[in-house]
This record gives sequence, structure tokens and C-alpha cells, in this order.
Amino acid sequence: MRLDLIDKVVAVGPDSLTAIKNVTSAEEYLGDHFPGFPVLPGVFMLETLAQAGRKWVETLPDAPRMPLMVTKVRNLRYAAMVRPGETLKVEVKLRKRETLDGRDTFEFDGTGWNGEAVAVQGRFVLTPLDPPAVAGV
Repeated sequence: MRLDLIDKVVAVGPDSLTAIKNVTSAEEYLGDHFPGFPVLPGVFMLETLAQAGRKWVETLPDAPRMPLMVTKVRNLRYAAMVRPGETLKVEVKLRKRETLDGRDTFEFDGTGWNGEAVAVQGRFVLTPLDPPAVAGV
């Protein structure tokens, strides 16, 4: 199953990307979070930031071929809820790109807004997934 949370990329810069996630009442997970008071779960806000970071990395001519996973999250804060009918606008900005153990890692600052209110903000690192070990090699 693939969970695409980015509905539209609205801007791409040399070190940033801005995208939107429209939250609708048709999203199955909202029925349980919270019953009678649905809100976009915080982990999905973080995943929206991560997906925006992945989309930015994909714009690079030398983008890693392996899937990128979140390997570190720092200073993550949630400040406003996002309910069905509202939009989470996210922006990620590259802080640092470095090579560790032969793999490029990408550190981003990310912010998500619901209207003018900051809903989520923090720093995260994306690292290419190690290739699977091949049996018998």
C-alpha cells in the first residue's frame, strides 16, 4: 500500500519545496483519530514533511536510487490541528547534505501551516535505505 500525502507541489527552489495536503473526510484513518472530532494525526503531518523532502531530492540530477527513509527527527513541535476541509501547506528547506558511510543524507527544516497557524515544525534527516542483502552472496 502506498500512502501519498502530497496533493500538489506548488513551488520548487534550489534548496526548498512547498506542497499542499488537502485533508478530506473521506480519509479512512480520520474515523479513528479522534471519533467525533477528526484531526490529521501528527505522524501524518511529519510524513507529509518527509514526502515533501523526498520530492525535493528527486529533483536532483544525482538523486539516490534507493528509497529515502526518515532516520532522525529533532525539535518536532505540533501547534495547531488540521481538520477535514482544511489544508496543510508544508515547506521543507535543505539545511545540509553530506555523505556518511558512502550514502548521501539530507537534513531538512520543515514547517506545515493550517492557514496562518503553524501546525507542525521540526528538523528531520532522510537517508537512502540500505540495499537488501542477497542470499548466497
